[in-house]
Amino acid sequence: MKLTILGGGGFRVPLVYGALLTDHAEGRVTEVVLHDLDDSRLHAVARVLAEQASTVADAPTVTATTDLDEALRGADFVFSAIRVGGLEGRANDERVALAEGVLGQETVGAGGIAYGLRTVPVAVDIARRVARLAPDAWVINFTNPAGLVTEAMSHHLGDRVIGICDSPVGLGRRIARVLGANPREAFIDYVGLNHLGWVRGLRVAGRDELPRLLADSDLLGSFEEGKLFGVDWLRSLGAIPNEYLHYYYFNRETVRAYQQAEKTRGAFLRDQQARFYEEMRRPDASALTAWDRTRAEREATYMAENRETAGAGDRDADDLSGGYEKVALALMRAIARDERTTLILNVRNQGALSVLDSDAVIEVPCLVDANGAHPVAVAPLPEHATGLVCAVKGVEREVLAAAASGSRASAVKAFALHPLVDSVNVARRLVEGYTAVYPGLAYLR
Repeated sequence: MKLTILGGGGFRVPLVYGALLTDHAEGRVTEVVLHDLDDSRLHAVARVLAEQASTVADAPTVTATTDLDEALRGADFVFSAIRVGGLEGRANDERVALAEGVLGQETVGAGGIAYGLRTVPVAVDIARRVARLAPDAWVINFTNPAGLVTEAMSHHLGDRVIGICDSPVGLGRRIARVLGANPREAFIDYVGLNHLGWVRGLRVAGRDELPRLLADSDLLGSFEEGKLFGVDWLRSLGAIPNEYLHYYYFNRETVRAYQQAEKTRGAFLRDQQARFYEEMRRPDASALTAWDRTRAEREATYMAENRETAGAGDRDADDLSGGYEKVALALMRAIARDERTTLILNVRNQGALSVLDSDAVIEVPCLVDANGAHPVAVAPLPEHATGLVCAVKGVEREVLAAAASGSRASAVKAFALHPLVDSVNVARRLVEGYTAVYPGLAYLR
């Protein structure tokens, strides 16, 4: 099978390739094509992959190209992991928003909207090319904002585009771990949008173990989300929220922490990865060693401002190993080999969550087989969660409308209607600020 990775010069690509190296069964990926606009980054990542493959006899072959159409032709699977504007763009997303006193995180609030406005047109072009050049391919979308971008691509690819995220998987794994359960044997009742969801139950052998967790203060406060949100708030919710909901529930504190930080997350990653890619220009440098060192620092500092605000301390060692690449591999296996499994994915609703229309992309457990991912019908959310999900989905729809029509008014509306933006005037200044730093947003009229 041929796997094409768009954004193939991206820093996290070796995670995906490392997962592929563990698969030796029939029907596995045998050819990987890396595509990126930056040839030097492609070369750097290819060096890391070559070192990873050096001790594996049947490692998938790796080629690299800057020609998108060439990369897509004949692909069985396409991973879309692009970052329009690069990490400089992410740093600008944060800076412009924080100057207005609102959150600039890459998937949440003003930053997520800005990222979506410049990414959706590119993602739509990719979807159209896939439909033309590789109509039988399955597209697995890693590109953030994952739910929004998956929905944009689904207008052209239908259910053959599936979004993935490791946040729900990591959350379910942590809950299972503190309850002494095997994550592989647990069904995680999770529902929402990407980076906006809640675990409402964790069933093992038909028994919901979440009430036991909520009743035990020591257990509840012992893992990442318990430390982030606090035991009392989790009990009030009667559910365990995705870590990204910290930006909503503790917004004022998080914005202040971001404003006081020496560097925003985007600026930190920009500078850190620039050092890595610069080191890769040295032919004598060990690519894999440099990548491992950089990745360890990246994972250890993930959501550092939120943890500092909550007094949550350092991340647990078990949470530093990534996870989205394992979801991607499980998804490919299920489709390619009809190895039926259940995964939490971003897919079109199809009636699973009654409060949203069928085309809305949601994040829920899905049954996966050779015919794709099929969302499991879920119980309605409580009113507070329903309101938040509907509000954010409404914002996503305005972003899609702005990207499709070039309407500046729709872009302003998207910012103004987001729960974390508190003024229409702020929304207007955000559009002005982002169009000033992104020439690519000149399409907004």
